[in-house]
Amino acid sequence: MKNYDLIIIGGGPIGLACGIAATKANLNYIILEKGVLVNSLYNFPEQMTFFSTSNLLEIGDVPFVAHNDKPTRKEALEYYRRVYDSWKLNVQLYTPVESMTQTEAGYVLQTPKGAYKTSAVIVSTGFYDTARRLNVPGEELAKVRHFYDSPHPYVNQKILVVGAANSACDVALETYYKGAEVTMAIRSNEIYPKTKYWIKPNIENRIKEGSIKAYFESTVEEIKPHSVILNTPDGTVELENDFVLAMIGYTPDFNLFERLGIPVDEENHKKPIHNEETLETPLPNVYVAGVINSGLKTSKLFIENTRVHADMIIKDLKKKLAVTSE
Repeated sequence: MKNYDLIIIGGGPIGLACGIAATKANLNYIILEKGVLVNSLYNFPEQMTFFSTSNLLEIGDVPFVAHNDKPTRKEALEYYRRVYDSWKLNVQLYTPVESMTQTEAGYVLQTPKGAYKTSAVIVSTGFYDTARRLNVPGEELAKVRHFYDSPHPYVNQKILVVGAANSACDVALETYYKGAEVTMAIRSNEIYPKTKYWIKPNIENRIKEGSIKAYFESTVEEIKPHSVILNTPDGTVELENDFVLAMIGYTPDFNLFERLGIPVDEENHKKPIHNEETLETPLPNVYVAGVINSGLKTSKLFIENTRVHADMIIKDLKKKLAVTSE
């Protein structure tokens, strides 16, 4: 069983930033990633454009040069591969952490590829991998999608897009332009006000002209093999339907928190409990970094305002490890 000063769970941008900070501090570390490098970004839609500018996504003093002001998913994947190569980061891919046991010397993390011993842990797993659920009958049907990749499967299909924020509006527009018959189910009485400024007027105009049908103040009641039932202000409506794209957001992996023993604040958006200055959890030498720190308030933290977490944690951890070694 290999022994490390630090194990970082999650190989996304902030996990990589933590690896860079650990490298600078001469810590013996490994990053354990359950999927591919920057797995969350890999699962973004093919044609996605970031809201942030490329310089706000930079880590490790590696320049991010994009063709336009707003970089694309493809450019981001290439950039973080370059960061990985430039810093020669120690990343073990396809290695999900199943459990964590506290010992006198630190922690033992169990994975399908064996156990890992460590003095400290950083959890930086993001939230895009865990979709919010509609929790309605029929959600288990194969035609229901919580992640969106490409418009091609929906050509000439009747689709229902659930939601009214960036992802939902993006999906509704892209599938409409590629030949789908698009309907939207929107819980509120309007498109989300903070939708990207180049998307919001477009979707509103398509709805106004009738190209995309929108049911406001409406929710999904049931999903059937060839239809979907909505609760609307005018009563129950049943629509012919081929696919349901539930674009209602994502959450941190609370099941992982439970397996690791990290408590969450149930009354404060299920945020993992942590010290705001050091990001340490109630578990000694176990830290949380990145967007997961906002719990269910996933619109509060992003790559650009959590890049500093890596240095905050490593600064605190170096002090602790130095004291332990004396």
